[in-house]
Amino acid sequence: MSQLKWWETAVIYQIYPRSFQDSNADGIGDLNGITSRLDYIANLGVDAIWISPFFKSPQKDFGYDVSDYCDIAPEYGTLNDFKRLLSTAHSLGLKLMVDIVAAHSSDQHPYFQESRQSKRNSKSDWYHWVDPMPDGTPPTNWLSFFGGGAWSWEPRRQQYYLHNFLPSQPNFNFSNPKVLDYFEEIARFWFDIGVDGFQIRRCSYHKCG
Repeated sequence: MSQLKWWETAVIYQIYPRSFQDSNADGIGDLNGITSRLDYIANLGVDAIWISPFFKSPQKDFGYDVSDYCDIAPEYGTLNDFKRLLSTAHSLGLKLMVDIVAAHSSDQHPYFQESRQSKRNSKSDWYHWVDPMPDGTPPTNWLSFFGGGAWSWEPRRQQYYLHNFLPSQPNFNFSNPKVLDYFEEIARFWFDIGVDGFQIRRCSYHKCG
């Protein structure tokens, strides 16, 4: 029998940074707050921590709307704060997993900002864009998980874009190999820093149809 991977048997402790521990009395939990509690977490006997999204975000969906996958939301700290957290976790025998929201980005992500400008730009097919029906209505009657339709109109392109959640969370088009390459680059960025793995969030919602 082949040896199981560490994550197949590990006890993993999920941390929602916003509400876990505030280190600077601003009312918002942060990375330094997590670091200050790692001794406690290690003493519980868990094998790893999994941190919910802490990336740069407009916070329309509490961090699940990412505008930069390789930087830290300022309310949570800095990249150096994260590196210190990671080093401390490893010194205590804890592995660290990062939560990647792959199905969609924020509408403030620079790639969506470019994509929505026209049908002819370098990011034009990085998101799901579909022409309207002959009467101008959305291409399907799909509903968003957060209520209302799953399509929003972009007048600059004269097309609808897909969002399974908020209109401010446009779905990536994973039929485009460049999108897959982009997420490989994101994973490599965090692996190079030293993280041990990822929780790939909402990955079942990336397809159009």
